Amino acid sequence: MLDFNADDIYALDARQKQAFLQPELDKLSEFHREHCDAYQRICSGWNLAAGDSAMPLAVRLFKEMSLKSISDDEVFKVLHSSGTSGQPSTIYLDKATAQLQSQILVKILQHWLGKARRPMLLIDSPATLKKSGGMSARAAGLQGLSFFGHNHTYALDENMQLDINAVSQFFAEFGQQPVLMFGFTFMVWQCFVQQLQKHNLRFNLQDAVLIHGGGWKKLQAQAVSNQDFKQAINLQLGHVRVHDYYGMVEQTGTIYFECEQGHLHCPVWSDIQIRRAHDLSVCDVGETGLIQLNSVTAQSYPGHQLLTEDLGLLLGEDDCQCGRKGKYFNVVGRVPKAEVRGCSDTFS
Repeated sequence: MLDFNADDIYALDARQKQAFLQPELDKLSEFHREHCDAYQRICSGWNLAAGDSAMPLAVRLFKEMSLKSISDDEVFKVLHSSGTSGQPSTIYLDKATAQLQSQILVKILQHWLGKARRPMLLIDSPATLKKSGGMSARAAGLQGLSFFGHNHTYALDENMQLDINAVSQFFAEFGQQPVLMFGFTFMVWQCFVQQLQKHNLRFNLQDAVLIHGGGWKKLQAQAVSNQDFKQAINLQLGHVRVHDYYGMVEQTGTIYFECEQGHLHCPVWSDIQIRRAHDLSVCDVGETGLIQLNSVTAQSYPGHQLLTEDLGLLLGEDDCQCGRKGKYFNVVGRVPKAEVRGCSDTFS
């Protein structure tokens, strides 16, 4: 079902993709109704619109109830969201789902990075991975991306301060090689870029990639645009290709990467819809609404069709100038008064 080469993950056009994806989503809806009592009760109250085989589950429900389609003794890993207030989402993975989601993440990243592992700078603290009580979204992101690097170096110390010596030594040793950097958006800006500016530190990287994600809310409050963000990084570090991504712990492994045109793209095993908040009807292209995420990787819990609290707009399908097939979109903000869910916005 998911045996795709890395080069093929954006190759299916709309007709080909729906012929593959919708039957798989329908199978998951049936499976989760049979194996998750809470999901079955929710489904029984749905009044489906024309063309919908199942309604998307509000992502907030993962904060309010236990939603899993496996027995307690099958739970292999528990993930938690990184919201700043209230109850975090709790996601239960069995071993097969955890492996599948890791495989999907690998395929996505190989498309953008290639298969060769690079020296890797993690723009975070080693303390993030040491916290107990289940794995946070930030820790899961660090662990998942670390697979693509070697000579892992943390840019921040245990107190979340810039480790100037570690960063300088890393760039001195690897700065002329292809380098991978990863961090969550606000932390990259506040803890890394602004600190490099403060200490007047500049480097001349030759072939670096920075992957970042997890929320723009605080940067938008500081009037820092995506373009400003990229320009500042290249001014301090040299030649850096910067990619934002969109994703959430409720569908770990499925991430939507920003292409060269600045658009987020859906890989073949996932898709989006944009819905109007007042009646959940599907928005037109270019119309802002609630983002629905569909993914076939949510096997052990009913997270295959999720209605998020994020606002976005569909830009088009199969015709992005970057050449990749599938839907492409932008995220424009959060539903007013919604809890801040962004993984990087949890550090301040």
